[in-house]
Amino acid sequence: MTTDADPEPPPGGTGIEAVRVDLFAPTASFRDPMFPGLTRCLPVPPPSSLRGMLAAATGADTEPVSLGYSARAAGTGVDAETYHPIAADGANPAAGGRVRAIKGGTTLKERPFLTHVTVTLWIPEPDGTRIAAALRRPVWGLRLGRSQDLVFVRSITPVLLQPADAAVVGHAVAPPGGHAARTAITVRLADNVAVDRLTTDYGDYLWCAEPAGRLPVRGALRDGDRAVWLHPTPNRRLRQ
Repeated sequence: MTTDADPEPPPGGTGIEAVRVDLFAPTASFRDPMFPGLTRCLPVPPPSSLRGMLAAATGADTEPVSLGYSARAAGTGVDAETYHPIAADGANPAAGGRVRAIKGGTTLKERPFLTHVTVTLWIPEPDGTRIAAALRRPVWGLRLGRSQDLVFVRSITPVLLQPADAAVVGHAVAPPGGHAARTAITVRLADNVAVDRLTTDYGDYLWCAEPAGRLPVRGALRDGDRAVWLHPTPNRRLRQ
């Protein structure tokens, strides 16, 4: 849930064992739910999309794990996609994934997408090792956003995250108050989506389209000189 409170500081002292996962997707598209009826694309994947991808890897209904991540895209594009809306009253049912070509039936819309998307995940133990094994032999195909947006696992590396007062922010996704980069924007992202898609938890995050340099950070860890903020799942049971 979104609050105005400062992010909680990480535990001091010894650091946190984690797994770093580097991902690449040739294309990806994350529809902004704040603009219903429009196909505006978010600049970064929401935590819900990443946790959904991890659930596809493990075969579980959900993977409500804490994770940190950074993300960037090299470019953007626009697809022309055909939509087949189903009438709420059942008057025009779908057959084979299509509806009859009547008024209000098949619709062509533009769908913005990102290109050459790179995502780095940090998953703390004990979940890190378990999920890393699943990513090597996933139960289902790994995708980000649309069904055609396949994801490739470039590397999986065990790391030790250390508490940090200053670090390179780059394209890390941070909580509000995590840093004071002048180029940062606030993006509202879905944290979790219920299995019936009737309930969604949202949160506000900081992200920089242009990589931010070394800055004072709050509530952060570091992997080498890279800032990492771990985002826990909201304390709410969304899936039964």
